[in-house]
Amino acid sequence: MKAQPSAGAGGIPRPSLEAVFEAEQSPLLRYAYGLVGRREVAEELVQDAFMRLHQHWAEVRAPRAWLFRCVRNRAYNHNRDHRRETLLDSPSSERGEGNVPDQKCGWAPDDVLGRLEAAGVLHVVLGELEEDDREMLRLKYVEGLTYAEISKRAGMSIGNVGWRLHHALKILAGSMKRAGVEGVRG
Repeated sequence: MKAQPSAGAGGIPRPSLEAVFEAEQSPLLRYAYGLVGRREVAEELVQDAFMRLHQHWAEVRAPRAWLFRCVRNRAYNHNRDHRRETLLDSPSSERGEGNVPDQKCGWAPDDVLGRLEAAGVLHVVLGELEEDDREMLRLKYVEGLTYAEISKRAGMSIGNVGWRLHHALKILAGSMKRAGVEGVRG
């Protein structure tokens, strides 16, 4: 039997737990993966978040925000608890440097955690773009195609490709800034 939406604050119908799961599972997995960098761990974190939501369903007013906060907190806990494991897997440990940040990039553990969080936010924000814009970004930055190559694939002018990419990047930058992510450099 499918759960019916209940009335939330102000009489607005509240989605069912099943509807929240369907809508948020994929974005949460992308977010969690960006935070921890391992698919299996990301799946466990998201599953745990939904189990906790189920337990606290009656008192949760904003399920989406609650889930993302829960996944973020669980990911931070996981990264903290498995820091040694992560450091042992890093290239610097292979050189016998132990817990010293990599000399080439100088990233401290807090920098790495910030980058992971930024990557998670980026995955969520990308999911909010129109499919065509996501595809153009994928062609440009994942496949490394030129504007001319994207133009041929998309069936539009090179100038339009440039404008669409610029517009999509501007939206991403604004969303990242609103999410509190600024100035992350690779």
